[in-house]
Amino acid sequence: MTVDLLLGLQWGDEGKGKIVDVLTSSYDIIARFQGGPNAGHTLEFEGNKHVLHTIPSGIFHPNAVNLIGNGVVIDPVIFIQEIENLAPYGINFDEKLLISKKAHLILPTHRLLDAASEASKGKAKIGSTLKGIGPTYMDKTGRNGIRVGDIFASNWDEKYKKLSNKHMEMLKTFEGIIEFNLKEMEEVFLESIEALRKFKMVDSEHYLHQAQKAGKKILAEGAQGSLLDVDFGTYPFVTSSTTTAAGACTGLGIAPNKIKEVFGIFKAYATRVGSGPFPTELFDQDGETMGRVGNEFGATTGRSRRCGWLDLVALKYSIKINGVTQLMMMKGDVLSGFKKIRVCTAYQTSKGLQDYLPYDISDKEIQPVYETLDGWEEDLTQMTDVTQFPKNFLHYIEYLEEALETPIKIVSVGPDRAQTIYR
Repeated sequence: MTVDLLLGLQWGDEGKGKIVDVLTSSYDIIARFQGGPNAGHTLEFEGNKHVLHTIPSGIFHPNAVNLIGNGVVIDPVIFIQEIENLAPYGINFDEKLLISKKAHLILPTHRLLDAASEASKGKAKIGSTLKGIGPTYMDKTGRNGIRVGDIFASNWDEKYKKLSNKHMEMLKTFEGIIEFNLKEMEEVFLESIEALRKFKMVDSEHYLHQAQKAGKKILAEGAQGSLLDVDFGTYPFVTSSTTTAAGACTGLGIAPNKIKEVFGIFKAYATRVGSGPFPTELFDQDGETMGRVGNEFGATTGRSRRCGWLDLVALKYSIKINGVTQLMMMKGDVLSGFKKIRVCTAYQTSKGLQDYLPYDISDKEIQPVYETLDGWEEDLTQMTDVTQFPKNFLHYIEYLEEALETPIKIVSVGPDRAQTIYR
């Protein structure tokens, strides 16, 4: 059986959690393949709002198994808090949640290194979520990391102390930049490790191979967005993992030829949290309106998101590097009321007009070239069928489909699970 893949095509916050939740009823296994608690996947249904950071977004469905893959980095403290927040919903985690033994652990000292490194950069900071993600991936690639399976080892204490002590030596170079109480942090961390030991750990790649052999339907869930990919994003203002389709292969142990559908999610406009280039960013009333109506605040950090018009240059780039087969457009409802809607179709650069994403998209060197479309006044949030869409909204969808050469199969008109329309 093949595997379908769902990922974001912009700078994250596209609405992946909602769509995974919507699609889960069609799958047996939801497998998260990268990132960590820097993710904030928001789900809304039956009047309740849920934000998941590490746990896959299919957790509320009765039949699907949710797997945290080897490409994910796990903070035991945040993970256990997430579990406790889900306690009122009676979820049987013994049956519904699996954790890869090969996933890496975020230590308290990883978080300290993250905070110290970011603080030391001053105005040049990259906008880290300060969750310890970067330092953990650095230890992973540096072959110093501690994996989930290590918490069952007889020399666990020794492994932990060795790496923690190494980090403390590194922190001396940042002396005076941050204040912390490691003893307090460690107490909570070690309690969370005890709780983590009670969950079901698996050799995740073997589990998924057996599931494929048995004909199970698998949906791989990504975090962040393609423009934050460590290789193909707006480096160095990126995350520390592979957020593109290739990350599903390395983050789950799935062969490339087993991936079938690649679902790409994008907003009808663009947003970004933290630092980094954003050619179509708006600093006027239109940008303020997008942020206010769209409730554009980071689900993990709470930071307000920068808003701007849709960038087709960047979106086409993401579609190509991921091999996207179908698109889902989110938050079209936020654009209701705009008399005119602009779409970036090319960049004016020092080298002339470019319709592809260059090596560097520094705001100083790039001017977006726009095409203007007529907007719509109608409220989309109560609509339940494509036939109810206003003419100009339909035109916007069709215009994007033609420009992106990829079908838009799902249109979201609100945050709730029910506000999802299939085309």
